[in-house]
Amino acid sequence: MKSEDIARLAGVSRSTVSRVINNYPNVPEKTRAKVLKIIEEYNYEPNTSARILAGKSNNTIGLFVISVSENDGPSKIYQSTYYSTFINTVVDAANTIGYYVLVHTIYCDKDYSKISQSFMQKRISGGILVGNEKDLDTIKKITKMGYPIGIVDYDFGEIERNNLNNSRLIVVNSSDFDGTVEALNHLINLGHKDIGIITGRMGTYSGKERYRAYEYTLEENNIDINPDFILKGEFLKKNTYDEVKRLINSKKLPTALFACNDDMAIAAMEVFMKEGVRVPEDISIIGFDDIPMASHIKPALSTVNVPVYDMVTQVTEALISNIEQGTKAFSSFTYPVKFVDRDTCAKKRSR
Repeated sequence: MKSEDIARLAGVSRSTVSRVINNYPNVPEKTRAKVLKIIEEYNYEPNTSARILAGKSNNTIGLFVISVSENDGPSKIYQSTYYSTFINTVVDAANTIGYYVLVHTIYCDKDYSKISQSFMQKRISGGILVGNEKDLDTIKKITKMGYPIGIVDYDFGEIERNNLNNSRLIVVNSSDFDGTVEALNHLINLGHKDIGIITGRMGTYSGKERYRAYEYTLEENNIDINPDFILKGEFLKKNTYDEVKRLINSKKLPTALFACNDDMAIAAMEVFMKEGVRVPEDISIIGFDDIPMASHIKPALSTVNVPVYDMVTQVTEALISNIEQGTKAFSSFTYPVKFVDRDTCAKKRSR
């Protein structure tokens, strides 16, 4: 069925049907109701290409999952609890509002072209970036094109330095610094002073903030940082396995270890278990994110809860609202986090 058929059945002009479909205000309510009744009765779907040519939203957003440093194959990104939760939440939130989601994965530098191409080809009306390596040049290009884009985990300082706070950018972060400080103070209150860290990727906002909070908290408590206890996990399990094995082989362990995400904390626990190092009797461990597995493993992982569902819902709804309303302003949101004490922390014991 075509729009002219709808017009004939409703007894109106084709242009009136177009105005109803595109939600123009200058249509009498009685006429609008008549056209909508026919559309519903015949399950009419407006032609998306025609809407795009008319400059209207195509009711589709893009989700770009970026993991250039994850080189163990595409399936890895979907095996990640964090990414799978993110993708599912975006799709659910968008579908609830009547929007579709095109998911793209970025595994190498040349894949970044997928992002700008999707906008230039008008396949999407807005986009969300999630991942560890958000390319600044790509973000600049999209914002200059005038499209709205949502980003989770991005440095406000970098946005200001590049004048991106005058664009249609939507940024959602969590208060990682405060959460890390709370977690480390918990370890210090248990008597720990030899506290190590498994770092995230330092090119990310979350990685930098969590490490900055580590340095700050130890300095505030007059605790020296031991360089041997800084493990470069890069948010990857494989790196964590190698770094923890190296730490064990050094024959000198910290009494507590803070991991910048739960995947690395759990990877560390696996290595310690294989090597006969008991958690928390021999070493206390805290993670970050509070993924579902954290509460189900034995011992249950103490961690920092990040409200990922709320954050992702916020960025998705804000993006679609921006598309619908034509909002031109920059917006940002920061969500609080909370330390969750479970079974992987204990008072420091003399060795």
